[in-house]
Amino acid sequence: MESNRLQLNTDKTELLWCATARRQDQLPSAPLRTGTCSVYRASSVRDLGIFIDANLTMQTHVRKTVSACFAVLRQLTGIRRSVPVDTYKSLIISLVISRLDYGNATLYGLPSYLYNTMQSVLNAAARSVFRLRRFDHVTPALIDLHWLRVPECVRFKVATLVYRCLHGLAPQYLTASLHRTVEVDSRRRLRSADSELLIVPRSRLVTMGDRSFSVAGPRIWNSLPLTIRSTQSLASFKRQLKTFLFSSSFSN
Repeated sequence: MESNRLQLNTDKTELLWCATARRQDQLPSAPLRTGTCSVYRASSVRDLGIFIDANLTMQTHVRKTVSACFAVLRQLTGIRRSVPVDTYKSLIISLVISRLDYGNATLYGLPSYLYNTMQSVLNAAARSVFRLRRFDHVTPALIDLHWLRVPECVRFKVATLVYRCLHGLAPQYLTASLHRTVEVDSRRRLRSADSELLIVPRSRLVTMGDRSFSVAGPRIWNSLPLTIRSTQSLASFKRQLKTFLFSSSFSN
Protein backbone atom coordinates (compact mmCIF):
# COMPACT_ATOMS: atom_id res chain seq x y z
CA MET A 1 0.00 0.00 0.00
CA GLU A 2 2.89 2.34 0.77
CA SER A 3 4.53 1.66 -2.58
CA ASN A 4 1.26 2.57 -4.35
CA ARG A 5 0.59 5.59 -2.11
CA LEU A 6 -2.57 4.06 -0.67
CA GLN A 7 -3.95 4.66 2.78
CA LEU A 8 -5.62 1.97 4.86
CA ASN A 9 -9.28 2.66 5.59
CA THR A 10 -10.12 0.61 8.68
CA ASP A 11 -13.86 1.29 8.26
CA LYS A 12 -13.84 -0.62 4.96
CA THR A 13 -11.24 -3.28 5.80
CA GLU A 14 -12.00 -6.64 7.38
CA LEU A 15 -9.88 -9.61 8.37
CA LEU A 16 -11.04 -13.14 7.50
CA TRP A 17 -9.35 -16.27 8.79
CA CYS A 18 -10.32 -19.17 6.50
CA ALA A 19 -10.20 -22.58 8.15
CA THR A 20 -12.38 -25.57 8.93
CA ALA A 21 -15.05 -25.29 11.59
CA ARG A 22 -12.96 -27.42 13.96
CA ARG A 23 -10.00 -25.04 13.75
CA GLN A 24 -11.88 -21.75 14.00
CA ASP A 25 -11.62 -21.73 17.80
CA GLN A 26 -7.85 -22.19 17.57
CA LEU A 27 -7.31 -19.06 15.50
CA PRO A 28 -6.36 -15.76 17.16
CA SER A 29 -9.26 -13.43 17.84
CA ALA A 30 -7.15 -10.30 18.47
CA PRO A 31 -7.30 -7.55 15.82
CA LEU A 32 -4.49 -7.22 13.30
CA ARG A 33 -2.31 -4.22 14.03
CA THR A 34 -1.13 -2.29 10.96
CA GLY A 35 0.82 0.74 12.15
CA THR A 36 -1.58 2.63 14.39
CA CYS A 37 -4.68 0.98 12.86
CA SER A 38 -6.50 -2.16 13.95
CA VAL A 39 -8.29 -4.48 11.55
CA TYR A 40 -10.84 -6.69 13.30
CA ARG A 41 -11.69 -10.27 12.50
CA ALA A 42 -14.99 -10.94 10.70
CA SER A 43 -17.03 -14.13 10.47
CA SER A 44 -17.93 -13.42 6.83
CA VAL A 45 -16.97 -10.88 4.17
CA ARG A 46 -18.52 -9.75 0.91
CA ASP A 47 -16.49 -9.85 -2.28
CA LEU A 48 -18.07 -8.95 -5.64
CA GLY A 49 -21.51 -9.62 -4.22
CA ILE A 50 -20.62 -13.06 -2.83
CA PHE A 51 -20.56 -13.61 0.93
CA ILE A 52 -17.67 -15.83 2.05
CA ASP A 53 -17.78 -17.44 5.49
CA ALA A 54 -14.65 -18.06 7.50
CA ASN A 55 -15.30 -21.82 7.39
CA LEU A 56 -16.26 -21.65 3.69
CA THR A 57 -19.70 -23.17 4.26
CA MET A 58 -21.38 -20.41 2.18
CA GLN A 59 -24.31 -20.38 4.61
CA THR A 60 -24.32 -16.59 4.80
CA HIS A 61 -24.41 -16.25 1.02
CA VAL A 62 -27.25 -18.76 0.70
CA ARG A 63 -29.27 -17.13 3.49
CA LYS A 64 -28.91 -13.60 2.14
CA THR A 65 -29.54 -14.66 -1.47
CA VAL A 66 -32.69 -16.55 -0.57
CA SER A 67 -33.93 -13.66 1.57
CA ALA A 68 -33.35 -11.13 -1.23
CA CYS A 69 -35.03 -13.37 -3.84
CA PHE A 70 -38.15 -13.87 -1.73
CA ALA A 71 -38.33 -10.12 -1.10
CA VAL A 72 -38.38 -9.49 -4.87
CA LEU A 73 -40.94 -12.26 -5.36
CA ARG A 74 -43.29 -10.62 -2.85
CA GLN A 75 -43.02 -7.32 -4.72
CA LEU A 76 -43.65 -8.95 -8.09
CA THR A 77 -46.71 -10.77 -6.78
CA GLY A 78 -48.46 -7.42 -6.42
CA ILE A 79 -48.31 -6.79 -10.19
CA ARG A 80 -48.89 -10.37 -11.36
CA ARG A 81 -52.50 -9.71 -12.39
CA SER A 82 -51.61 -6.47 -14.18
CA VAL A 83 -49.05 -7.76 -16.70
CA PRO A 84 -49.10 -10.52 -19.36
CA VAL A 85 -47.72 -13.93 -18.42
CA ASP A 86 -44.70 -13.63 -20.72
CA THR A 87 -43.80 -10.24 -19.26
CA TYR A 88 -44.17 -11.54 -15.72
CA LYS A 89 -41.99 -14.54 -16.57
CA SER A 90 -39.31 -12.21 -17.95
CA LEU A 91 -39.38 -10.18 -14.73
CA ILE A 92 -38.99 -13.34 -12.67
CA ILE A 93 -35.99 -14.45 -14.72
CA SER A 94 -34.24 -11.08 -14.71
CA LEU A 95 -34.90 -10.10 -11.09
CA VAL A 96 -35.04 -13.43 -9.24
CA ILE A 97 -33.44 -16.26 -11.23
CA SER A 98 -30.45 -14.13 -12.26
CA ARG A 99 -29.83 -13.26 -8.61
CA LEU A 100 -30.07 -16.93 -7.68
CA ASP A 101 -27.57 -17.91 -10.39
CA TYR A 102 -25.04 -15.16 -9.68
CA GLY A 103 -21.76 -16.63 -8.47
CA ASN A 104 -23.26 -20.08 -8.07
CA ALA A 105 -20.02 -21.75 -9.21
CA THR A 106 -18.79 -21.15 -5.64
CA LEU A 107 -21.64 -23.29 -4.30
CA TYR A 108 -20.41 -26.64 -5.61
CA GLY A 109 -20.29 -29.42 -3.04
CA LEU A 110 -22.63 -27.81 -0.50
CA PRO A 111 -24.86 -29.98 1.73
CA SER A 112 -28.27 -30.92 0.38
CA TYR A 113 -30.13 -28.75 2.87
CA LEU A 114 -28.51 -25.60 1.48
CA TYR A 115 -29.38 -26.64 -2.08
CA ASN A 116 -32.94 -27.30 -0.93
CA THR A 117 -33.09 -23.83 0.61
CA MET A 118 -32.17 -22.27 -2.71
CA GLN A 119 -34.45 -24.65 -4.58
CA SER A 120 -37.36 -23.29 -2.55
CA VAL A 121 -36.87 -19.95 -4.32
CA LEU A 122 -36.97 -21.64 -7.72
CA ASN A 123 -40.10 -23.57 -6.76
CA ALA A 124 -41.82 -20.43 -5.48
CA ALA A 125 -40.95 -18.57 -8.68
CA ALA A 126 -42.40 -21.37 -10.82
CA ARG A 127 -45.58 -21.44 -8.72
CA SER A 128 -45.85 -17.68 -9.06
CA VAL A 129 -45.61 -17.82 -12.86
CA PHE A 130 -48.36 -20.44 -13.18
CA ARG A 131 -50.35 -19.20 -10.16
CA LEU A 132 -50.11 -22.53 -8.38
CA ARG A 133 -51.03 -23.08 -4.78
CA ARG A 134 -48.35 -23.58 -2.16
CA PHE A 135 -48.75 -27.36 -1.94
CA ASP A 136 -49.26 -28.04 -5.67
CA HIS A 137 -46.71 -30.30 -7.33
CA VAL A 138 -44.07 -28.02 -8.85
CA THR A 139 -42.09 -30.44 -11.05
CA PRO A 140 -44.41 -30.10 -14.10
CA ALA A 141 -44.05 -26.32 -13.85
CA LEU A 142 -40.24 -26.54 -13.77
CA ILE A 143 -40.29 -28.86 -16.79
CA ASP A 144 -42.61 -26.52 -18.68
CA LEU A 145 -40.34 -23.55 -17.91
CA HIS A 146 -37.26 -25.66 -18.77
CA TRP A 147 -35.50 -24.55 -15.58
CA LEU A 148 -32.67 -26.62 -14.16
CA ARG A 149 -32.70 -27.48 -10.48
CA VAL A 150 -30.13 -25.71 -8.29
CA PRO A 151 -27.52 -28.54 -8.17
CA GLU A 152 -27.66 -28.84 -11.96
CA CYS A 153 -27.35 -25.05 -12.31
CA VAL A 154 -24.14 -25.20 -10.29
CA ARG A 155 -22.78 -28.04 -12.41
CA PHE A 156 -23.73 -26.10 -15.55
CA LYS A 157 -21.75 -23.06 -14.42
CA VAL A 158 -18.65 -25.04 -13.41
CA ALA A 159 -18.67 -27.07 -16.64
CA THR A 160 -18.99 -23.86 -18.67
CA LEU A 161 -15.99 -22.39 -16.85
CA VAL A 162 -13.98 -25.51 -17.66
CA TYR A 163 -14.93 -25.22 -21.34
CA ARG A 164 -13.84 -21.60 -21.37
CA CYS A 165 -10.52 -22.54 -19.78
CA LEU A 166 -9.81 -25.28 -22.30
CA HIS A 167 -10.55 -22.97 -25.23
CA GLY A 168 -8.65 -19.90 -24.04
CA LEU A 169 -11.73 -17.94 -22.98
CA ALA A 170 -11.00 -17.74 -19.26
CA PRO A 171 -8.40 -16.01 -17.05
CA GLN A 172 -4.99 -17.63 -16.82
CA TYR A 173 -5.23 -18.28 -13.08
CA LEU A 174 -8.16 -20.61 -13.76
CA THR A 175 -6.71 -22.18 -16.90
CA ALA A 176 -3.46 -23.05 -15.10
CA SER A 177 -5.35 -25.21 -12.59
CA LEU A 178 -6.57 -27.65 -15.28
CA HIS A 179 -4.44 -30.31 -16.98
CA ARG A 180 -5.43 -32.64 -19.80
CA THR A 181 -4.65 -36.35 -19.59
CA VAL A 182 -2.70 -36.12 -22.83
CA GLU A 183 -0.26 -33.72 -21.13
CA VAL A 184 1.04 -36.51 -18.86
CA ASP A 185 3.80 -38.57 -20.51
CA SER A 186 2.70 -41.84 -18.90
CA ARG A 187 -0.86 -41.45 -20.20
CA ARG A 188 -0.35 -40.20 -23.72
CA ARG A 189 -0.70 -43.68 -25.24
CA LEU A 190 -3.80 -44.57 -23.24
CA ARG A 191 -7.28 -44.48 -24.74
CA SER A 192 -8.29 -41.79 -22.27
CA ALA A 193 -5.80 -39.41 -23.91
CA ASP A 194 -8.12 -39.10 -26.92
CA SER A 195 -11.30 -38.54 -24.91
CA GLU A 196 -10.66 -34.95 -23.80
CA LEU A 197 -10.46 -36.02 -20.14
CA LEU A 198 -8.85 -33.95 -17.40
CA ILE A 199 -6.67 -35.03 -14.51
CA VAL A 200 -8.43 -34.95 -11.14
CA PRO A 201 -5.85 -34.02 -8.47
CA ARG A 202 -6.00 -35.51 -5.01
CA SER A 203 -7.40 -33.39 -2.20
CA ARG A 204 -7.23 -33.73 1.56
CA LEU A 205 -10.60 -32.39 2.71
CA VAL A 206 -13.98 -33.22 1.19
CA THR A 207 -15.49 -30.05 2.66
CA MET A 208 -12.88 -27.75 1.07
CA GLY A 209 -10.41 -29.50 -1.22
CA ASP A 210 -13.04 -31.36 -3.24
CA ARG A 211 -14.94 -28.11 -3.75
CA SER A 212 -12.00 -26.26 -5.30
CA PHE A 213 -12.18 -25.53 -9.01
CA SER A 214 -9.06 -27.59 -9.75
CA VAL A 215 -10.83 -30.70 -8.38
CA ALA A 216 -14.53 -30.01 -9.00
CA GLY A 217 -13.98 -28.80 -12.56
CA PRO A 218 -12.26 -31.96 -13.88
CA ARG A 219 -14.72 -34.23 -12.06
CA ILE A 220 -17.73 -32.56 -13.60
CA TRP A 221 -16.03 -32.35 -17.00
CA ASN A 222 -15.08 -36.04 -17.03
CA SER A 223 -18.66 -37.01 -16.16
CA LEU A 224 -19.97 -35.43 -19.37
CA PRO A 225 -20.43 -37.45 -22.57
CA LEU A 226 -17.68 -37.20 -25.16
CA THR A 227 -20.06 -35.62 -27.67
CA ILE A 228 -20.51 -32.66 -25.31
CA ARG A 229 -16.85 -32.38 -24.32
CA SER A 230 -15.76 -32.28 -27.97
CA THR A 231 -18.18 -29.50 -28.97
CA GLN A 232 -16.41 -26.76 -30.90
CA SER A 233 -18.52 -23.69 -30.08
CA LEU A 234 -19.50 -22.30 -26.69
CA ALA A 235 -23.13 -21.74 -27.69
CA SER A 236 -23.50 -25.33 -28.86
CA PHE A 237 -21.78 -26.59 -25.72
CA LYS A 238 -24.18 -24.70 -23.46
CA ARG A 239 -27.19 -25.94 -25.41
CA GLN A 240 -26.14 -29.58 -25.30
CA LEU A 241 -25.03 -29.33 -21.68
CA LYS A 242 -28.35 -27.92 -20.53
CA THR A 243 -30.24 -30.62 -22.43
CA PHE A 244 -28.07 -33.30 -20.81
CA LEU A 245 -28.44 -31.90 -17.28
CA PHE A 246 -32.15 -31.29 -17.76
CA SER A 247 -32.71 -34.89 -18.87
CA SER A 248 -30.70 -36.31 -15.97
CA SER A 249 -32.46 -34.06 -13.48
CA PHE A 250 -36.06 -34.86 -14.49
CA SER A 251 -35.61 -38.40 -15.76
CA ASN A 252 -37.04 -39.94 -12.58
